[in-house]
Amino acid sequence: MKWGTIVPTAQRSPFPRQPTRQTTVNDLNYVVVGGSKGIGLGIVQRLLDSGNHVTVLSRAKGDALDSHSDVTHHSVDVETDEITAAMLPDQIAGIAYCPGTLNLKSFRATKPETFRSDFEINVVGCVKVIQAALPALKVSGHASIVTFSTVAVTQGMMSHASIAASKGAIEGLSRSLAAELAPKIRVNCIAPALTDTPLASRFFSSEEKVAAMADKYALKRTGTVDDIADAAAFLLSQKSSWITGQVIGVDGGMSSLR
Repeated sequence: MKWGTIVPTAQRSPFPRQPTRQTTVNDLNYVVVGGSKGIGLGIVQRLLDSGNHVTVLSRAKGDALDSHSDVTHHSVDVETDEITAAMLPDQIAGIAYCPGTLNLKSFRATKPETFRSDFEINVVGCVKVIQAALPALKVSGHASIVTFSTVAVTQGMMSHASIAASKGAIEGLSRSLAAELAPKIRVNCIAPALTDTPLASRFFSSEEKVAAMADKYALKRTGTVDDIADAAAFLLSQKSSWITGQVIGVDGGMSSLR
């Protein structure tokens, strides 16, 4: 090109060129709370497949984690136990907080103790873990936290008063933390609908039940561990580095389609 030649507009980029960045994060430390089964285990498996080390906090280790040298397990009940920094790596790239409850009863039949227990597990437990991990998350410089809500928070479902109340608090907590911890730490929340996990096994005990549940969704199926774990792994990675403060429905369209 000769000096003074004008480059056609179609050939010019409106944005300055950015340096190429590696988007697959390997050999990092992650923490998965409730990582011995269900969605938590699915997340652990994806992080291990990417070459990372995972610290799992759960009440029981589970056979699926026994053969992995890159897994550190601590037996913890988030409802009653103290969470300390000594349980965690010195540098943490991300946390997935996966413990769940599914106490489905009418409001009149749900005792205050159930509301209290759900809140302790879903909210206070999450607070304890994040507070213990905060220094190690800040060291990372680009950490990510993923929490879990439920589609029932926005949809107003019968018999979901206790779980929707505590998960609604998690959504508020996640947004507040996203604002407070930026720019070094991102925080997002996943709100699934019915997913085939050990916690929800009673809804999948027969083909008739599965078919009836699937028919409620526009996509005519219920969720799988893979559906949710894939979304969580994405949010934990640097592939989602411009996403924070979001509540993301992974729910087969239930929250937005009729």
